[in-house]
Amino acid sequence: MPRSREKSRSRRRDQGKKSEGGRRRRDEPSRSQVAREEPVRPAETRPAQRALRKLLEGIGTPAPAPFQPDPFQLAALAALEDEDVLVTAPTGSGKTWIAREEIRRLLEADRRAWYTSPLKALTNSKYQEFIAEFGPERVGILTGDRKENTDAPLIVGTTEIYRNQLFDALRSGSQLRADLVVLDEAHYLADEERGHVWEEAIILSPPRVRLLLLSATIGNAQEFAAWMEEVRGVPCGVVSRPGARPVPLRAAFLYPEGQLAPLLDEDGNLHPDIERLGQRQERQPHTSWRSRRGGYR
Repeated sequence: MPRSREKSRSRRRDQGKKSEGGRRRRDEPSRSQVAREEPVRPAETRPAQRALRKLLEGIGTPAPAPFQPDPFQLAALAALEDEDVLVTAPTGSGKTWIAREEIRRLLEADRRAWYTSPLKALTNSKYQEFIAEFGPERVGILTGDRKENTDAPLIVGTTEIYRNQLFDALRSGSQLRADLVVLDEAHYLADEERGHVWEEAIILSPPRVRLLLLSATIGNAQEFAAWMEEVRGVPCGVVSRPGARPVPLRAAFLYPEGQLAPLLDEDGNLHPDIERLGQRQERQPHTSWRSRRGGYR
């Protein structure tokens, strides 16, 4: 009898545990709630990794092909013989090649050039690129915090530094030591905060100095060129590259955790996580705030 009573008690304890495990406390979230609140995390599957690798492979680089100058590149070089030139062409289409070849021609003739860019990082990158192309003794750099080989026939610098050189030449009555000035990212002329720098650089550059302006995003190129002709008294040609982009765009998105993933899967379908993120966003409560002056925003 004692042994049978002990078995009975053990059976009741086991049943009680199962009953407790089967019941959910009122403050405990349901499985559907937990699943709904789980963060959308980047997929770690092999197809996802392959898709990401394909997205990043060779990004910003045209497909390998034997180099042959495009007609628009040759047209720009020919126009620089007699006038300023504004080149509008997509990223990766070879605008820098035009500048490099014109600089090469000038250096071979013992003449001088300036290459300006809006960013120090881009300036440093071009400095290294031109050193590899023309040699360290022929290239210098001028930025707000870097000055090297400033007597070189080719100076790479920010647009602000070039503009300051023009101010210095005006004050001292000296001549600007340049036969060509390349203004990369010329669309900065429309920038509200820094556009005046490009405007001053264009207006103050002596008419004898040839200007080569490069941009991928100027929409009113003819109007821009007409303004340059008016303020400089020098003809300005516009050279554009027709056709599709040489470097295709790639679509991607960032997870909230900061990881990158392709927008489309290998079959060209929208990434499933995009839909999940969108559904979660729709479930978020929408709030509004009232300004001190009244009214909702």
